[in-house]
Amino acid sequence: MRRIETVLLLLLLTFALPLQAQIRGNEIQVNVVPDHQDWNYKVGETATFKISVTRSATLIDNVTVDYEAGPEMYQDVKKKGVVLKDGTLTLKGKMTKPGFYRVDVKAHVGGKEYKGACGAAFSPEKLQPTTVMPKDFEEFWKNAVKEARKTDLNPTKRLLPERCTKDVNVYEVSFNNMQWDYRTYGILCVPVKEGKYPALLRVPGAGVRPYGGDVYTASQGAITLEIGIHGIPVTMEQKVYDDIFHGALNWYWEFYTDDRDKNYYKRVVLGCIRALDYIEEYTPWNGKEMGVSGSSQGGFLTLATAGLDKRITYYAPVHAALCDHTASLQGVACGWPHYFYWNKGKGQEKQIEVSRYYDGVNFARLITDQQTGWFSFGYNDDVVPPTTAWATYNTVKGPKAIKPYQATWHFWFQEQWDEWEEWMLKQMHLRR
Repeated sequence: MRRIETVLLLLLLTFALPLQAQIRGNEIQVNVVPDHQDWNYKVGETATFKISVTRSATLIDNVTVDYEAGPEMYQDVKKKGVVLKDGTLTLKGKMTKPGFYRVDVKAHVGGKEYKGACGAAFSPEKLQPTTVMPKDFEEFWKNAVKEARKTDLNPTKRLLPERCTKDVNVYEVSFNNMQWDYRTYGILCVPVKEGKYPALLRVPGAGVRPYGGDVYTASQGAITLEIGIHGIPVTMEQKVYDDIFHGALNWYWEFYTDDRDKNYYKRVVLGCIRALDYIEEYTPWNGKEMGVSGSSQGGFLTLATAGLDKRITYYAPVHAALCDHTASLQGVACGWPHYFYWNKGKGQEKQIEVSRYYDGVNFARLITDQQTGWFSFGYNDDVVPPTTAWATYNTVKGPKAIKPYQATWHFWFQEQWDEWEEWMLKQMHLRR
């Protein structure tokens, strides 16, 4: 009997273990490595890139690759069908002005394509944005905020028992945005223990999705509010959001780009400011530490919120999108969504003008010495170019820190996430 039980247990383990395993990464890797450990060079220096294609960390002989090299988004060296006899290749590149020199490599192995890249920075601390701040930029946004505040928040709040922990209560909340019944929804997390707490507003990247709320940061002793931007509840099933994203909100970032008053991001930015109003009026905020953070589109919203609202004492944009839209008009890498990259702005004079009211750089110019920032991004990011990330960082005059994670594309490394979290907790005086 015991032998039968043992055999059955072994069979169960045999079938259960594969179900627990996760698919992670590729056996075949395309490595593009610069000869400076920090990936930084001075203008006029030459960067050497060593390319290798490996299987199980060993070189693949006679592998075929395609590669492009040159200034970011404007690569002028393009080669196809290059055979690497020993699996390696060396390239060199230089820049005559501040910017990023990028090498993209695609390897063809077993009928599949694998890619690698490296973006080397040349005097990035000297990069400056191209966008111009409209003379009435501050007035436009001050009036917009003032007009929105004429509408009462009229908040709703619903406990989500299945998400609560012994330390944190979790709610779905909503409140009016820029007009009556034009609502913003979010997930509010509040420590169970009675008291006054620092606060963090979490702002989202592009897309349409549900949200879970930042329960972890709240468990450390903070109020967190994670908001959506589309005026719909944030606790529905994923398919609802997929249908909306591929339907009514398909390419929403392109809506009314020729009209500053109807531009889709006007209600989005104002929703962030009203979220701070909600935190101040309807949560046990301590009236001191108030922060905002997000990545990609959320990085832009972080800059916009910090620039417009001086209740923000700390902010952390990560690979911030929607920065320096007009850079491509000068042949320089521009921020997502790359509005003027494809046709060089021809016939888009009105869109160019309006873009300046929705450019993260111009909001960054409003950040003051009383606000502390932490910037992070990747040198390999092919969605939000590091050219724009550095130029935006260089614009800020207040106290700030920068921490590139060079090898990241448009994603986070775990170490980057951990550093970001630790930095914010320190700003809230929840860490030494």
